[in-house]
Amino acid sequence: MITLRSHLFLENCREALEGYRQIFGGEIRNAQLSDGIEGFKGQEGKYLHAELHIKDHCVLYFADVFRPVVQGNQIWLSIEAENDEELTRIFNGLSEGGEVQMPLEVTFWGAKYGVVKDRNGITWELNLPNTQ
Repeated sequence: MITLRSHLFLENCREALEGYRQIFGGEIRNAQLSDGIEGFKGQEGKYLHAELHIKDHCVLYFADVFRPVVQGNQIWLSIEAENDEELTRIFNGLSEGGEVQMPLEVTFWGAKYGVVKDRNGITWELNLPNTQ
């Protein structure tokens, strides 16, 4: 497998995407709005596709939803942080308006680890390896 990317379908995608950009940094690219596209009349201003490019090899795909959404817990996104400052900053950003499911703590396997469900219903596990 060369890469594995997430594709997040969210209501109010533009707002959610900007929130994630503020948390993770990076650049929004390849944004395609539904404006003027046949079959999307009444859906103006919604994203058909957008990408958040974070550093060199991390890309999250986003799109608005054009059907009813059911939020579930079947997909979690994992982040391995480079250092404690980055881990804490991202965890705190995702926690705002969300729900901490496991606070950041050093685990029995030696990593600092935590789990949070963000305000958009996405569950994230954050990991900083070998902190002992």
